Amino acid sequence: MSAAPIIELRGISTRFGTQFIHRDIDMRVEAGQVLGLVGGSGSGKTTLLRQMLGLLRPTAGSIRLFGLDPGEADLLIRQTLRRRLGVLFQHGALFSALSVFDNIAFPLRELRCLDEDWIRRLVDLKLDMVELTAEHGRLMPAELSGGMVKRVALARALALEPELLLLDEPTAGLDPERSQNFVNLVGVLQQALDLTVVMVTHDLHTLTSLATHIAVLADQRLVACGPRQEVMAVDHPFIRGFFAAKAGKLL
Repeated sequence: MSAAPIIELRGISTRFGTQFIHRDIDMRVEAGQVLGLVGGSGSGKTTLLRQMLGLLRPTAGSIRLFGLDPGEADLLIRQTLRRRLGVLFQHGALFSALSVFDNIAFPLRELRCLDEDWIRRLVDLKLDMVELTAEHGRLMPAELSGGMVKRVALARALALEPELLLLDEPTAGLDPERSQNFVNLVGVLQQALDLTVVMVTHDLHTLTSLATHIAVLADQRLVACGPRQEVMAVDHPFIRGFFAAKAGKLL
């Protein structure tokens, strides 16, 4: 019997008032895939990501994580599911009043089962994983560069050693050099930790460097989903325009 997909969307429809964002979306993300989610402005990419996180509920349809429906699970199972995923929000979403160390320690302290010595060891380990040092842990978010904010947010997302990592525009706001460095870091960690990744991005370089699969939202629907090269070859107006326009900017 094959293993359940990491994420499975069935018949997802999303409506805000009278405006439909999604209609009848079906999608599967298998273990080990890196799925890039793309679409035009207002296509509902981040909305779909937030639904996967459980922060929003779809108007219709169901979302299963690791074979379970969080909406039908009890509190203990929902908490367990949340610990199996990490998330990096677009601008990092660090707690401005907490140091770098305390930002990364936050989800560990929420477990209420680790003493401070273990928390310190784990935070130092996560800092090292994102190529920062214990000295960086003493800084405040306002003292960080954009690239460092992304790294700290990534360290926090990985604090509980998740199996699934969700990224919302992971390289937004970074200059080309910092963007490339961050893409390289995510790629190394995805391989080393055997992560399944879903990322919303509009950046072609990030997409082609990391994604093994691509899902395309257009016309309120999922118009293509599959291996990267296959999706890039699909004859659809948005797909042709997206990849042609983005490629042109790289020339």
